[in-house]
Amino acid sequence: MTRILVAGVDTSTQSTKVRVTDAATGELVRFGQAKHPDGTSCDPNAWWDAFREAAAQAGGLDDVAALAVGGQQHGMVLLDRQGRVVRDALLWNDTRSAPDAERLVAELGAAPKAADGSEDDLSDDATLRGRQRWVKAVGSSLVASLTITKIAWVAANEPDNAARVAAVCLPHDWLSWRIAGHGPVADGETADLAALFTDRSDASGTGYFDSAANEYRMDLFKLAFGRDDVTLPRVLGPTETGAVADPAIAGKDVPGGCIIAPGGGDNAMASLGLSMGVGDVSISLGTSGVAAAISPVPAYDMTASVTGFADCTGHWLPLACTINGSRISDAGRAALGVDYDELADLAAQSVPGAEGVTLIPYFDGERTPNRPDATAALYGMTLRNTTKANIARAFVEGLLCSQRDCLELVKGLGVDVKRILLIGGGAKSAAVRAYAPGVFGMDVVLPATDEYVAIGAARQAAWVLSGEAEPPAWQLAIDGTLTGEPTPEVYEQYARYRG
Repeated sequence: MTRILVAGVDTSTQSTKVRVTDAATGELVRFGQAKHPDGTSCDPNAWWDAFREAAAQAGGLDDVAALAVGGQQHGMVLLDRQGRVVRDALLWNDTRSAPDAERLVAELGAAPKAADGSEDDLSDDATLRGRQRWVKAVGSSLVASLTITKIAWVAANEPDNAARVAAVCLPHDWLSWRIAGHGPVADGETADLAALFTDRSDASGTGYFDSAANEYRMDLFKLAFGRDDVTLPRVLGPTETGAVADPAIAGKDVPGGCIIAPGGGDNAMASLGLSMGVGDVSISLGTSGVAAAISPVPAYDMTASVTGFADCTGHWLPLACTINGSRISDAGRAALGVDYDELADLAAQSVPGAEGVTLIPYFDGERTPNRPDATAALYGMTLRNTTKANIARAFVEGLLCSQRDCLELVKGLGVDVKRILLIGGGAKSAAVRAYAPGVFGMDVVLPATDEYVAIGAARQAAWVLSGEAEPPAWQLAIDGTLTGEPTPEVYEQYARYRG
């Protein structure tokens, strides 16, 4: 029997990964990876180059029958009528649009009626009312990460660029479009911008898409950008086909070519790769830190702390996200001049709570809580407790406590957390594994280290290819379950300094 192959593409902040996979079993067949430039903005053409390099490393995609792209959420890609990139994409971790987020919240809060024209009974405080109106409209209040704040920044600061914009899309949308054979055309011609497509999960992170009604909120888009005569990607259902790949890129040896599935945001793709269900919460320690749960109903957090995104299956994915993730450990290593193992060894010489030393790890500002201009700080240091061991322990506990913040916010929406799955590069740390159960207050399941965004994308591709009602039941490999005595005093100490 001929094996059918699918590919999952993960275009993340740091790199593009291509995972060629057996469609029936989920078994890894080939793999490739290529780095992206550093920074909080990026020329999307660098992603295209990285995809081509990663695909070549994976042995090419000529024999792949379907693929899907999972991508970093919120990144703003602007195209002109010729399909050319107008300016470098502003990524999710670019905080320059924080004042624009505040302005849009204030403008919606000051309106006499809600965005849909109806009366509401929200807060009497205009700022809080604005945040609540955004939550009611699109599931999330505005922070600098969301795409809508970035287009507002361009409109306010780069009017010449704003005037050229004919389409707005996201990183995974743009890469799928390029794989389908679209791209820039010559002057005087018009690119096929109508061929852009996306999915609910990624669209729900823009700030101008209502995932409950499954429609763009062009009134909100216009509020931010000043006009609404732009093309936005078609929003596909979980099992719809978006396009057929250019045979020069993928599927040359497959009858009918390689179909391109809807793709999705990286967090939703990771949950699909983990086969998460209701009651599961994933805590992902990558460049960012993310606590995400599966919900059968939309989540509306009127405190504006949890974003009510959609997932890749027709459900929702309420999540809380920190800008600072595993790089907190990197900062600790750099400060102490040690490697990961040495950081863990030092931390093990300390005790829970690091003898009173606490790190508030907002190195690059923060999204949860919403403090874009914050910096990191060490508290509680005395001549007695200022040791390398306590500082190492404080860095590890600060990372975990920031994720406990996210976990508590998700719980606050009524999510009954039955299982925590710890993933991401930061989960490889021996110190993180040792202290996570204590800080989180429950056992932690440790899936085998793998590329779950790429696995989720491949699983979606196999699902669309199969035409079945449910995604294929691929086996999730578990390395084990982490256990430990709860250490509530660590989080309580952190919370006092965090404020």
